[in-house]
Amino acid sequence: MSKKVVIVGGGVAGAFLAKILQDHAHITLIDPKEYFEIPWACLRAMVEPAVAERIVVNHRDYFKKGDLVTSSAVTITETEVFTEDGTQVPYDYLVIATGHTEPVPKTRDERINQFKEENEKIKSAKSILIVGGGPTGVELAGEIAVDFPEKKVSVVHRGTRLLEFIGPKASKKALSWLKSKNVEVKLEQSVDLNSVSEGSNINAYRTSAGDSIEADVHFLCIGKPLSSAWLRETLLKDDLDGDGRIKVDENLRVKGRNNIFAIGDITDVPEIKQGVFAQGQAQVVAKNLKVLISGGNKLGVYKAQGTMAIVSLGRKHGVAQLPFITLSGRIPGLIKSGDLFVGQTRSKLGLPPK
Repeated sequence: MSKKVVIVGGGVAGAFLAKILQDHAHITLIDPKEYFEIPWACLRAMVEPAVAERIVVNHRDYFKKGDLVTSSAVTITETEVFTEDGTQVPYDYLVIATGHTEPVPKTRDERINQFKEENEKIKSAKSILIVGGGPTGVELAGEIAVDFPEKKVSVVHRGTRLLEFIGPKASKKALSWLKSKNVEVKLEQSVDLNSVSEGSNINAYRTSAGDSIEADVHFLCIGKPLSSAWLRETLLKDDLDGDGRIKVDENLRVKGRNNIFAIGDITDVPEIKQGVFAQGQAQVVAKNLKVLISGGNKLGVYKAQGTMAIVSLGRKHGVAQLPFITLSGRIPGLIKSGDLFVGQTRSKLGLPPK
């Protein structure tokens, strides 16, 4: 009888693991939504809604052999996962890949419509405020500045520099590029979105420094909370670090557990949380589960990746921090910004690139 593997979370790590393992065990994928989306291309879908058709993929389009439970996991025992809709799912091996919490619709059609609504907000606005200068805020500002150069875009960031997750050289290059596109950037300031004074046609947002920014719409681009709060009352309550990440060993098993793994943003692996690294973790855990299922014990080791990131700046430019060099301009743009790895990601899931 085939072993039961339960994967909780259908983001990058969980989806790739389900795809790889579906021919090797009985897989149950538990996810509150019916689809996987390519997260690093979501901002492009806000300025070009047709992109959403390619990046929002029903789980059943790539995961064809196992069971799909469309609900949130609420607790786990040594042998079962319990979901919000009352489903009990037994497991021999459990993989937690819940990533970050984000309120998104349940169905693919609803999600695609959400992108269309965001696009309408952008198109109908003359001025746009982006709160947050991390990768999401910087990339959204770049997308809007390139596709809608007539719009006034402002970015407010509480940090001392943009893109604090990578080095200061990359931050400076991104700031310089945004300014060249007439994007206003205010650093070391925050915005109280509850203190908006609504004029006849426009909103005035007050910053912590007392500045006033007029904008028709705003987008909140700050970090999303980890989706691990549900584990605090479970048998894994002592396996979370102070930030809520799951402590894993070199094989990506929850420390001290033989049959429970964790992958993706939810882990305490000391590396930048990126989709490409989540895919690498999924591959290591897939290999390790195949070994364990076949009765072996020689498990693969996951090595934390160095600081490496590409932030796209519109459709043709980008800034890249690589291990020994920081680049900006068209070379990083050629690597990422054109198709944003969408065709490549779809191909890995066994789907047509287009």
